[in-house]
Amino acid sequence: MTVLVKDFEGFYRAEADRLYRALAVTLGDPQLAREAADEAMARAYAHWDRVRERENPGGWAFRVGLNWATSWWRKIRRERPLPLSAEDDPAPLDDPAGRHALAALHRLALPQRAVIVCRILLDLSTVETAAALGIAEGTVKSRLARGLAELRRELSEE
Repeated sequence: MTVLVKDFEGFYRAEADRLYRALAVTLGDPQLAREAADEAMARAYAHWDRVRERENPGGWAFRVGLNWATSWWRKIRRERPLPLSAEDDPAPLDDPAGRHALAALHRLALPQRAVIVCRILLDLSTVETAAALGIAEGTVKSRLARGLAELRRELSEE
């Protein structure tokens, strides 16, 4: 049992902050991202014997956190809309260009944001992103291309 916990502790130390930041950028809500990351890590711990055998446990945790946040948001969206402003970012950016880029990213649809975060911020491959999000590789490629094109368009207008 201690080996199992020790393995999980290493995973937690290596991935918890990265997971939180990726979810915060994707969701646009640092508080929701913290809860989603905590929930994903709790589920990873509960199922560590299976999770540790996955090719990319960090990608699995991202998907679990994103799915949990999406389910939570669907339940309460009529009461409290999900904020998508750069001011709510967990690590405020000092440069205006970074704030504009983050605001433009938050204006994208959640599926496009999730792919961009996986591919660029988490540095996952197309295959790893597809597995993490439970979508086809072609879908990853098309969402990435469309999302980046939209970001380029918006940023060139600003």
